[in-house]
Amino acid sequence: MKRFFKPIEKETSNKKPAISPSPSVAAVHDDGKNGEALSERKEPLKFMTWNANSFLLRVKNNWDEFVNFVATIDPDVLALQEVRMPAAGTKGALKNPGEVKDDTASAREEKQTLMRAISGHPFGNYRVWWSLADTKYGGTALFVKKQFQPVKVSFCLDQTARKHEPDGRVILAEFESFRLLNTYSPNNGWKNDDSSFKRRRKWDKRILEFVLRSQDKPLIWCGDLNVSHQEIDVSHPEFFRNAKQNGYIPPNKEDCGQPGFTIAERQRFSNILSEGKLVDAYRFLHEAQDMDCGFSWSGNPVGKYRGKRMRIDYFLVSEQLKDRIVSCEMHGKGIELQGFFGSDHCPVSLELSPKKPSQVD
Repeated sequence: MKRFFKPIEKETSNKKPAISPSPSVAAVHDDGKNGEALSERKEPLKFMTWNANSFLLRVKNNWDEFVNFVATIDPDVLALQEVRMPAAGTKGALKNPGEVKDDTASAREEKQTLMRAISGHPFGNYRVWWSLADTKYGGTALFVKKQFQPVKVSFCLDQTARKHEPDGRVILAEFESFRLLNTYSPNNGWKNDDSSFKRRRKWDKRILEFVLRSQDKPLIWCGDLNVSHQEIDVSHPEFFRNAKQNGYIPPNKEDCGQPGFTIAERQRFSNILSEGKLVDAYRFLHEAQDMDCGFSWSGNPVGKYRGKRMRIDYFLVSEQLKDRIVSCEMHGKGIELQGFFGSDHCPVSLELSPKKPSQVD
């Protein structure tokens, strides 16, 4: 979600991440009992998504807290958005969005800091894929436990393996019985130009096309989707409905209001859900609004966005999977961003029950 009136933290912090030593096999597998259960499972059941709002900053400033949280939740898959690490490649040359930049002294230091952090517990137990922008903007990452490796990983909605979406917005992992789509969806912006309304309309059209042609397997779609579907998905509907930037009012009423809460965006999102036969996992379990823990993005605690919150981070699952939803929770709380780990988004988790032999996709 595009930051509103939020100061941008400097990425020059000298604070180094505290790197936990790799645990023993017994510690990781709880005396072997949990390890046996994992070895019997063929595919992941526990998932987490989080817009980190700069993964490097989280490593430098919030790492111990986040490491403990991940170790506690123990997801099989962790999907990140807004990692904000630039893609490899020298200035003026073609970039490699699948690798982190390391061609300058400062870039090498930042990459070493990041890689040192994710080599320790619990991240050393995961394989990671990156899809990165040319600059410190956007970007996604996907961590998958090594015992649950996907059949195929691609980085664009047309599933061309070597092609990456602009700004590293997509990672698509195909497992034996389902696909997992991790996206950092474009912000709608405030104006009807190529980088705002038009860009988001094109994105929503491509997403719908992807969902419709991918119905041969169940889908789990997660990430920062940058839209609040219903009024109960925002803390202050009237505030967001009437929001404007620099007094500008779009000519079409459907485009007015806070990006992510305009009528046009919400209608397109509804259409994607209905035509794509997708279920909002959180709302499936939580029908009522939760003013304490029911939002995944929170505005800057200082200024007019204080206390203004939105649910824009999701797990959407194909209807075939809805009866297997065990839990879907947001792990942030209150207007002081408790459980956000330095970001303006909190992690969201999903757990599915194992697939029964009798169940047919």
